[in-house]
Formats: sequence, structure tokens, C-alpha cells
Amino acid sequence: MKQKIVYILILLACSLNIVAQKKEISQAKANIKSGKNLEQTEQSMRKILADSTQRDNEKVWLLLFEAVKKQYEQGNEKLYLKQQYDTAQLFVLTRKMFEVLEGFDSLDAKPNSKGKSAPVYRKRHAEFLHQFRPNLYNGGIFFANKQKYQDAYHLLDLYLDCARQPLFQQYNYAETDNKLSEAAYWAVFCGYKLQNPKATLHHVYQALKDTTHYCLMLQYLAETYKLENDTTRWVETLQEGFSRYPLFPFFFPRLISYYGEKGDWNKVETISDEALKADSTKQTFLFAKSTALLNLSRLNECVEVSERIIKADSLFPDAYYNAGLAYYNRAEQLNKKLQQSAKTKNEIKANYKKAMPYLQRYRALKPDDSSQWLMPLYNIYLNLNMGKEFDEVDRLMRTKK
Repeated sequence: MKQKIVYILILLACSLNIVAQKKEISQAKANIKSGKNLEQTEQSMRKILADSTQRDNEKVWLLLFEAVKKQYEQGNEKLYLKQQYDTAQLFVLTRKMFEVLEGFDSLDAKPNSKGKSAPVYRKRHAEFLHQFRPNLYNGGIFFANKQKYQDAYHLLDLYLDCARQPLFQQYNYAETDNKLSEAAYWAVFCGYKLQNPKATLHHVYQALKDTTHYCLMLQYLAETYKLENDTTRWVETLQEGFSRYPLFPFFFPRLISYYGEKGDWNKVETISDEALKADSTKQTFLFAKSTALLNLSRLNECVEVSERIIKADSLFPDAYYNAGLAYYNRAEQLNKKLQQSAKTKNEIKANYKKAMPYLQRYRALKPDDSSQWLMPLYNIYLNLNMGKEFDEVDRLMRTKK
């Protein structure tokens, strides 16, 4: 008996729900006809479609579209009449029209009992949306310029997705639309700004056809691979970017840092030499080479390159540091010998003396960077018996402990 009562209550609830939905549909038609309460009508139709029993209700889908379309027309009219209206809302409504009719097309194209698909509305809906499709691209750029990257990506993704939608197959956008690669670039850019690897990589293949922005594309890809901890692809992309655009400031320093951290100084020198072929005077390229030479213990060459930098810019502190450290390291290596001839001792002092002015200059230029200059100067002053100077750095050493 109880089960029967429950069953009756369920039937009653369903009947009441159907009656309520019919009333909402009737009200929606009236609202669309009068052009009133359109946002409310839109939400009402979406609510009905959220009901699994009504998901395939063509009438509701079409009423939802008409509610959105009417909102677009009213907004467009206000702009035409130069009345106050948010332009961004027009782009949002464009997006909604595409989403609704693309969703409806999946329903319209469902195969019949014989397995055949014969969409009734596809041609007219495609023709309608085709004239508004540029708004998706323009809206994407509009939002990107406003730094509203999520909104921008949504519109650009829709614009690009039209090329694969059966709804638009008559237009063959993949072959006829010359803006696809540029739109893909902006979609990648927005995904990159959102730090969303999936969104960034989704349209990469198409975006790489946009040769105008190829350099920036490689940067976005590299940073995305870095975000995903994909070191192999990160380095490969940096290398491609550097080989194509050696003077672009993004690729070179990251490659140098990567191989420097690995201790692969031969690779650092090779990359620096390639960079110097593009610009033989660029200080960052010369400094990277001098650092590689220093770590490869090719000390004379290190000093020579460092002097080239100093000659061009006397305020470049790290060039003084590399040159000073080259002489200092040589002195330290000789000083480790247990048996030292008079010649060796003189050579040790000579190298300390050569290192000193470079490191003193580095200290003057970067006084707060004592972790770099304090210990070398301490040892230099100690070995050269420079009492006053030694006492001063010795006090500094004690305060650091």
C-alpha cells in the first residue's frame, strides 16, 4: 500500500512539474514576443533543459535561442542609437548564441530509427551564425586587451572550434579562414596568461602557423613546459627559440642558466659563441663566455674577454669579478703546492696582485655583495701582508660569523 502511495505521489509531482514547465514555456513565448524579461526567460529555459526528461525538447532549445538573440538585438540597437550599453555584453551574447545553436545542432542531427541523420535547422542556423562569427574573434581581442583572459579565451576557442563543428561544414573554415592561425596565437596567449597549460597547448598546432608571432609562441610554449616540469620539451623549445632568434632576450639567459647549473660549461661556451656570431659586442654574451672560460680554467682567455667588457662598460661589475677571480684562482692553485720554489712564490704573489684591483673594483661597485668579494680579498691581503686592509676585512669576516 505504501509503495502505491509513493508511486502516486511521484506521478503527481511529475504532472505538476510538466504543468509548471508548460506555463514557463508559454510565458517565454510571450516575453520574447514583447521583448521583456528576456534574461529571466533565458534562465527559465536553461532550467527546463537541465531536467533530463526535457533535454531533447527542441521547442525549449529554440525558445532559449530566441531569448538570447532578442537580447543581442536590443543591445545592438542601443549601440546603434548611441545609447548607454556595455559593448562587452554584446560579445557575451554572441558567445551564447553560438553555444546554444551548436548544442541544438547535436540534437537536430541525431540519427533516426534507420540510423540516418537529416538535420532540419542546420543550414539556416549556420547561415545566421556565420555573419556573427567575426564577433567571436573581435570579442576575443577586445577582452584580451582588457586583460580579461578567461573571457577572451572562451570566445577565441569558440571561433576556432567552428572549423571542426558539423554545423559549419558548408563554410570549410579550415581552408577558407585566413585568420585561424592568428586567432590561435591569441588563444595560446590567453591560456599562457591564465597559466593554464591545457588551454595554452590546445591550439598550438594552428598557432605555430602564424609566423608573425612565432618567436613569442616559442616563449609561451617554453614557459608552459616549465610549468608542467617537462624539462626535455622546455630545453628543446629554448634551443629552437635561440637558434631562430639569438637576439631575443628570453631564450639565451635561460639556456645559459640551465647548462650552468648542470656544470656543462663547454655547452655554455658553445651557446655563447653562437650568440656572439649574431652580436659580437653584446655584453651579456661576452659575460657568459667569460664565465664559461673561468669555470673551464682557461684563465687567460677569461681575463681577455672580461677586459673587452670593461673596455666597453667600466661599470659592469661582474666583468671585474671574473677577471679578478681568474688571477685569484691561479694563485690559489699554485699556493696549494707543498713544495714551492722562489719562482712559484713570486708567481703566487704576482697573481694575487693582479687579482686585487679587479676585486676591489667589484667591491666598490657591489658593496652589499660581500659573499662574493670578502673571502678572496681576505686571502689576498693575508698573502700580500697588507696589514691595514687585512684587519678591515678580518673584522667584516668576524661580524658575518
